Amino acid sequence: MLLTKIKTAYALGVGNILRVLSYRLGVKTGINPVRRLQAPLSQGDFFAPYKSKPANLSPVEAWRDDMLLFSYWRFPLGETPPAWHINPFNQKAVANAEKPWWQIPDFDPEVGDIKQIWELSRFDWVLAFAQCAANGDAKALERLNLWLNDWCTNNPPYFGPNWKCGQEASIRVMHLAMAALILGQTCDANSTLIELIHTHLKRIAPTIQYAIAQDNNHGTSEAAALFMGGAWLCAMGISEGKRFERMGRKWLENRVSKIVMEDGSFSQYSTTYHRVMLDTLSMAEVWRRHWQCPVFSQRFYARCYAATVWLCTMANEHNGDAPNIGANDGARLLPLTDSAYRDFRPSVQLAMALFANKNAYGEGEWNLPLQWLGVAIPTDSLVEPQSKMFDKGGFAVLAVAKAKAVLRYARFRFRPSHADVLHVDLWLAGENLLRDAGSFSYNTDAKWQEYFPSTVSHNTVQFDGRNQMPRLSRFLLGDWLTTSALEPVKSADGVNTVAAAYKDAKEAYHKRALTLTKNKLRVVDDIEGFESSAVLRWRLTPGTWQVDGQSISNGKHSLTVSANVAISRFAIVEGWESRFYLHKEPVPVLEVEVQQAGQLVTEYSWA
Repeated sequence: MLLTKIKTAYALGVGNILRVLSYRLGVKTGINPVRRLQAPLSQGDFFAPYKSKPANLSPVEAWRDDMLLFSYWRFPLGETPPAWHINPFNQKAVANAEKPWWQIPDFDPEVGDIKQIWELSRFDWVLAFAQCAANGDAKALERLNLWLNDWCTNNPPYFGPNWKCGQEASIRVMHLAMAALILGQTCDANSTLIELIHTHLKRIAPTIQYAIAQDNNHGTSEAAALFMGGAWLCAMGISEGKRFERMGRKWLENRVSKIVMEDGSFSQYSTTYHRVMLDTLSMAEVWRRHWQCPVFSQRFYARCYAATVWLCTMANEHNGDAPNIGANDGARLLPLTDSAYRDFRPSVQLAMALFANKNAYGEGEWNLPLQWLGVAIPTDSLVEPQSKMFDKGGFAVLAVAKAKAVLRYARFRFRPSHADVLHVDLWLAGENLLRDAGSFSYNTDAKWQEYFPSTVSHNTVQFDGRNQMPRLSRFLLGDWLTTSALEPVKSADGVNTVAAAYKDAKEAYHKRALTLTKNKLRVVDDIEGFESSAVLRWRLTPGTWQVDGQSISNGKHSLTVSANVAISRFAIVEGWESRFYLHKEPVPVLEVEVQQAGQLVTEYSWA
């Protein structure tokens, strides 16, 4: 295990580890200037009455009668602002919330997942109230200012849990900026609002090295907030804004160049986190255009376009849903429509307009973010092949007619969060037939903490009851797999194929080959090198499935598994999936077990 930890540390990067250690040591000892920050308590009207003609655009329904948390959970919206330090799911309060943020622990078993504290302080409601105010709702503007004043009173700089995370502070900056854009109050912003932005930038800047060390969306979020907030301060005549803007631009270019790969794959190998990253880049570009700042580099825009194509390829055009691959924490960074949380089309449409001047989906509610933010709707349609390889990130997409299959294989330049190598997602006209389990929660009972990111929760083969990669900590796996063989996507005469293979640290070998036609997915698994058993799992769409020999059917679709060795177990068991953060529900899972090396052939058919 020590050797595994050493190899994993090397894979993470010596520079990143030094950044993290320097951050922790600096905060603990007080060397980092973040410990010495001071800022005034912002109070007063943050936004002035809306003076233009009503926008006459549909605002979101969320935050009118209910609070909407993690884009799924609803809580009654009272007359008074919410309690900013109480977990709304269990009503537990953060102890010593009046202390400086660095004295408050990251994990408190009494309070639970700190994300449940942070969620209200991401300021989704700022966008919702701003939309209503832009449509002439004076009460919404009154509520917006009331809640912001209450938040500032109960979260003075830099005390309490809501100042702990630079990314959380960055999301607030971006949401305040977008609200000002919606309300037409950027150039003549109230001094109270500018002061609040300045207060946030001072918190983000001293610890951005920690965000950079994560090689994930923390870096893109914090860089974007510094760039956007800095540009705003500059426009308001605050000289320190130039430093923030330069810092943000530098790191935004750096992050996009490093963690958004040439083919558009993102370092977190996650559809929902990919959307977080892409929405962040879209907001930065909207803001750059608004202030007519110098353009970013050609590489920046090329990577942004590639990242947009990646998400467009993953999402289906029927309902906008996409594979639940990778970590999923319920984040939707730019909720300007009432479209479902799992509808990725609004984000794709905005990014496609900004980074390619193309229209991905035509007319629909996915155009609302463009209209709210003053982005012209392109007239030219997007034309991209449906079947694609994203080899830098380890994804292959096969598409024939209304069917789509996604193969996940090992290309780990960055740390994986799920043991999901050779997982397959299958879709038919927007319905997820073979599916990923999701994440559920980052801080929950050990049983669920282990279950959701594990090999058990993916459509792949598990050897000897263990994970493909050992878990070293809450967010870190070891012995990262590598792809030992790859047969790229081929498309001809309505038949698409792809194949990939790996050998793990204990010499177990798995090769998976996919063939997709308009009415069938065929998966061939060659396995060897395990000690006692191998279990093939297919996570099925909810419903009633009947077993008949080595086939199952739900009345519409059928799945058959054959093998050239004896099948010792063929059964449907209860599994779990989480399509929304903190929510889980049972799903049927087919388990096929063998005890010898051999070949298994799965055929999933539909009419």
